[in-house]
Amino acid sequence: MLKREVHAIYFAAQSPRVPWYTKCLAMAVAGYALSPIDLIPDFIPILGYVDDLIIVPLGIWLVLSLIPEDVMTACRARADQAVTGPHGKTAAIAIIAIWILGAAVLVWIALVYWRGTN
Repeated sequence: MLKREVHAIYFAAQSPRVPWYTKCLAMAVAGYALSPIDLIPDFIPILGYVDDLIIVPLGIWLVLSLIPEDVMTACRARADQAVTGPHGKTAAIAIIAIWILGAAVLVWIALVYWRGTN
């Protein structure tokens, strides 16, 4: 059920009837929920599962409250019909690439800041 909701949120983020700020939040929530990389690694006792049990469901709830119900109904139907087999590896590679790119940008910003303060 949760996987279907995340997939439906991803589809809703592509809808022209959804405001831009909701699209950004929806893509962030869907990307984080589907990402193999967690904010808090799962091997850390108790805290490792906080993002899986609290952060992801709260993000999904927030996004669902911002998307019109008729759009979500259509996106849920589309998510039910979606083929997820061979696209899983492609999506995982894309998400990992986005995380690496994001980390590289943060390192670059930190280096620029450090050089500017010295």
